[in-house]
Amino acid sequence: MRNLTNVTVACALFALVSGTAGAQMPSVASLDAHARASGNQKTLATHVGESIFSKPWPVQVVGISANRIGGHTVLGMRLSGVKFHAPITRGEYVDEIVSLVERAFAAAPSAEETDLWTIVPIPYRKGEIVTGALAQPTSRPVFSVSVRKGESASHLGARIRAGNGVFWDQEWSRMAFKHGA
Repeated sequence: MRNLTNVTVACALFALVSGTAGAQMPSVASLDAHARASGNQKTLATHVGESIFSKPWPVQVVGISANRIGGHTVLGMRLSGVKFHAPITRGEYVDEIVSLVERAFAAAPSAEETDLWTIVPIPYRKGEIVTGALAQPTSRPVFSVSVRKGESASHLGARIRAGNGVFWDQEWSRMAFKHGA
């Protein structure tokens, strides 16, 4: 009888893992969205993340936040400035930022603003405090832009290219992108 119970449990586990019991494995986009969502509106951040992570981007999106503050919803996207999935030019980077912002607003029509920033790690010495009240920063921003709902893609792209209302770390910008058209 004991062997029959073990076989039954093993068959049930196999059915669950293989999806034959009606369960479906979540997509990579869904797993990434859940793992990288934050804020006081985490469900909304996850929804935006599912849209963002459903497409591969040359620049790695490392986090998406959604926060509701006094009746206003603000989205945030954090990108890695060192782990590009493919070499890109500065112009391609700007186009990607515009696309990410458009996709975020499409997934969260209630959002009034999307803040996007790119970070790079700060090297630290062994034994340096990196967590808690005495923590030293472990990353720094090298690009940031805030976009209000309703700003057109062409206006946003032109604004970023001109550097209006945008922070660019010039040294990072010179080193991060491939040169060319």
